[in-house]
Amino acid sequence: MKNDKAETIFDIRGIRVSFDTPDGVVEAVRGIDMQVSAGETVAVVGESGSGKSQVMMAAMGLLASNGRATGSVTYRGQELIGLPRRKLNRIRGAKITMIFQEPMTSLDPLYTIERQISEPLRVHGGMSAGEARKRALELLKLVHIPDPERRLKSYPHELSGGQRQRVMIAMALANDPDLLIADEPTTALDVTIQAEILGLLAELQQKLGMAILFITHDLTIVEAFADRVYVMRQGLVVEEGATEDIFQRPAEDYTKMLLAAEPEGHKPPVPDGAPILLDAMKLSVTFGQKGGFFSSGFELKAVQEVSLTLRKGQTIGIVGESGSGKSTLGRAILQLLPSEGRVVYQGTPIHGFDRAAMRPYRRNLQMVFQDPYGSLSPRMTVGEIITEGLLVHEPWMSQKEREKAAVRSLEEVGLDPATRNRFPHEFSGGQRQRIAIARAVILKPTVIVLDEPTSALDRSVQKQIITLLRDIQERHGLSFIFISHDLAVVKALADYTIVMKTGQVVEEGPTDAVFDSPGSAYTRELMEAAFNLKTVLERQATARA
Repeated sequence: MKNDKAETIFDIRGIRVSFDTPDGVVEAVRGIDMQVSAGETVAVVGESGSGKSQVMMAAMGLLASNGRATGSVTYRGQELIGLPRRKLNRIRGAKITMIFQEPMTSLDPLYTIERQISEPLRVHGGMSAGEARKRALELLKLVHIPDPERRLKSYPHELSGGQRQRVMIAMALANDPDLLIADEPTTALDVTIQAEILGLLAELQQKLGMAILFITHDLTIVEAFADRVYVMRQGLVVEEGATEDIFQRPAEDYTKMLLAAEPEGHKPPVPDGAPILLDAMKLSVTFGQKGGFFSSGFELKAVQEVSLTLRKGQTIGIVGESGSGKSTLGRAILQLLPSEGRVVYQGTPIHGFDRAAMRPYRRNLQMVFQDPYGSLSPRMTVGEIITEGLLVHEPWMSQKEREKAAVRSLEEVGLDPATRNRFPHEFSGGQRQRIAIARAVILKPTVIVLDEPTSALDRSVQKQIITLLRDIQERHGLSFIFISHDLAVVKALADYTIVMKTGQVVEEGPTDAVFDSPGSAYTRELMEAAFNLKTVLERQATARA
């Protein structure tokens, strides 16, 4: 926690960041000031595009090649802007370190965890290979990685999301930094894993006495974790102050909007007599491989005899931690994965159908994925992406008719049809998710499986997507299977909820009943981490003391 007399160790003055683009110069940051004191936790919040990450990238000398930074950033009095790379490298990675949002893009898939942690130790700490290995093992124990000796030899893809983030923290702490910059380090993690990572950072901060600069759009985390807050919008700081003041007495309309942008609303349950569209009975999915002469086989039961019944107009929310099997279940229902059990769609058993047999059913059984940037072809225009399904399912349509359908679909999801000739990278994350929804809706399906469609979005954009999904569902009588680790979103959107853990259903029922009176200890743990994070962190701190 901040000491009012603590020394300012990181001082940003009048920083500006701009990028040269084919359309001219884009100003991402337009002259801002920030300070961080020793041992303090400071949060920088704002919507995507507010410039919060670019400030730190500029300070660390990590801007893209078309980026430029002006102004002043000092660490303990030493200017960092314009500092030669050789001198800058003595500070970053040693005195100032950074954790990025997605560890899979930051960790090298070809190197073991030991090699990746050891590298900064050898470069900045001058350690030998043996010393670096010993320190790497200490760090994995420090961040509570299970079976750390074995994990040293693991590769990133062999670890869970929470474990990979712990490895990133271990790498950042390798040389006992003075300042840790954490850029959206918990966005893609489940609520219980979020609480564990935040508790770990608080524990390490107390033990090492380091300052933390936390960049996030999750205000629940900020309220529970930060001493002070800077609120950014369109490259400017619009408000700053103590966390309690910002949350209890926000001065700016934009800050008030961010604080009010929590998912809200309530979906009434469908009538008991509503037609059944889809029945999944005792679905099981097992991953594994046979052992060879030099290796033993393994078997993972990802989904174990899960059943659900989806009615017309209903939204079933499926929640649980990473590895609970919720996404695997969604893919198995749509016959995108081999599975055991039965799936019946409108009276027709479709379980075991191959790709050709499923083709007539694909237009009615659609899926929207978590990362639209990964599921939208970068080589196709938005118009081509949205109408691609029509070429398969309605090949008799003329190009003009497909164009009209694309225009209607884009208008329905709140996008300007004039943008249909642009490419996915020219849109924001929220806009790309709308494009993915438009691609599904244009085929007039009856069932849409939505796999974490809002987890990487700002709360204000989440709220817009939830409203959009409600409107589309009501307009077309759609049924949704909504897979998410964000319980606040599920509570606002689903009328029936299934809670999964390690491939099994631990609890299910009407959403109000599950949220208001959870029957299992696991569900109660999820609820507390989602809605009472501050209490969870306080309990962790008491346990550490």
